[in-house]
Amino acid sequence: MNTKSDSESVRRTIREGFSQIAQSGSERRQSSCCSGMKALDANQLARRIGYADEELSALPDGANIGLSCGNPSVLAGLQPGEVLLDLGSGAGFDAFIAGPKVGSSGRVIGVDMTPEMLMKARQNVASYRERTGLDNLEFRLGEIEHLPVADNSVDVVMSNCVLNLSTDKPQVWREIFRVLKPGGRVAVSDLALLQPLPAGVLQMDEALLGCVAGAALVSETERMARQAGLVRLRLNPKPGYVNALMEGGDPLYLKIAKELPPGTRPADFITSLEVQAWKP
Repeated sequence: MNTKSDSESVRRTIREGFSQIAQSGSERRQSSCCSGMKALDANQLARRIGYADEELSALPDGANIGLSCGNPSVLAGLQPGEVLLDLGSGAGFDAFIAGPKVGSSGRVIGVDMTPEMLMKARQNVASYRERTGLDNLEFRLGEIEHLPVADNSVDVVMSNCVLNLSTDKPQVWREIFRVLKPGGRVAVSDLALLQPLPAGVLQMDEALLGCVAGAALVSETERMARQAGLVRLRLNPKPGYVNALMEGGDPLYLKIAKELPPGTRPADFITSLEVQAWKP
């Protein structure tokens, strides 16, 4: 079990890493998930995981910096008038896509712990308003383990490749349950493990910001969500994301492959995972 000191060290590493990503933007194509791809640019990656061209073309400049591992806005089935909370909203990629879906009577709240990411997202709100005519977005500074959001106040909690970064995932799931209205739902895309990774992979510095070292087993993800009180869980592994990274020559995944037992590949261990759940 991580000590408080260990957890703070990990959180600091993550914050510093994402601060650098926010400042360097999508030109920083070094490795996967939380740090982009080598052979595919941010929009190519987004198309591979289900985002439409019209969604991508309408985004404010710099909102897509290649940090996605799925498309939770489609999973969420957003409706006009709903209040959506985006955990780890980054530069605002999914929030800006979700805004028109909830419309003028709805609201999107993005929460991120990295001030530089928050600044990047907030700088693009004006262009979003001008393009859509909507004033329904806000971005708050905060940690996903301690959300700056009232109890029973949101219809949907969404997250894209962020929960794996938390050092206290059970607390994140409890917070998700707390902020959801009764009957509210969860739509999460995250990296998860189909089986434990070799120690050599977990010890890689780049595997933490690459969303791998902190990933939980699929079974653990289900257990944590149920223990938080969520029901009607649906977990859908999506191996195409990891395969796309390997095909794209992603440096982290090529390095991971060298640490795996003979005859195995990263997709045998790591998957993009869609999680749907509801609050009773």
